Amino acid sequence: MSLLTGQTAVVTGGAQGLGLAIAERFIDEGARVVLGDVNLEATEAAAKRLGGDDVAIAVRCDVTKFDEVDGLVSAAVERFGGLDIMVNNAGITRDATLRRMTEEQFDQVIAVHLKGTWNGLKSAAAVMRENKRGTIVNMSSISGKVGLVGQTNYSAAKAGIVGMTKAAAKELAHLGVRVNAIQPGLIRSAMTEAMPQHIWDQKLAEVPMGRAGEPDEVAKVALFLASDLSSYITGTVVEVTGGRYV
Repeated sequence: MSLLTGQTAVVTGGAQGLGLAIAERFIDEGARVVLGDVNLEATEAAAKRLGGDDVAIAVRCDVTKFDEVDGLVSAAVERFGGLDIMVNNAGITRDATLRRMTEEQFDQVIAVHLKGTWNGLKSAAAVMRENKRGTIVNMSSISGKVGLVGQTNYSAAKAGIVGMTKAAAKELAHLGVRVNAIQPGLIRSAMTEAMPQHIWDQKLAEVPMGRAGEPDEVAKVALFLASDLSSYITGTVVEVTGGRYV
């Protein structure tokens, strides 16, 4: 039997990147997945690529709006009969130095990452507490550990997700619900590969393993935290960084 046979997962930001890699890994392990993303067309294409309606469905979801996140969770319960795993992965960047960053850029990043994660936590926990079981995986970042230039908004949000994860883990543990977070480092993606070469080279030089990570290397950690392999782990933050900033 696969690690997630018969389980249902919701993945926000699931149309591409880490979210899609996580969804793919979960399906490979027997799960049904509901993908939530603001780009419905891309999300529907991703769901089709993952196997279609029997294993993956797409729902348009703006994670900054609680009603839409709650609707995403409800779609999982209605279509697949429950909710076992919630992955709060949706994110954006609006990088700028403190001097140049606008209030709107700050608010946008805080809303998507921090409020979006809170919305997912709140909605998923309401279902899971009734079932006395469930796992929630929140996506932080190494930027939330060390702070990176041009990311006062992003670093603040990702650090906030760590605190939120630990607080929620304490609240929900007695109900059988586990909450953990992942802090990826330099992971190969469309976004990171669009960096200017000198920035990429600078970041790569900080990685002791000498290479960028692949999306599936994050997905495998999400699988570990979502499955019973981590049954006695909650409130933990796992770095997936190749040793960067150890």
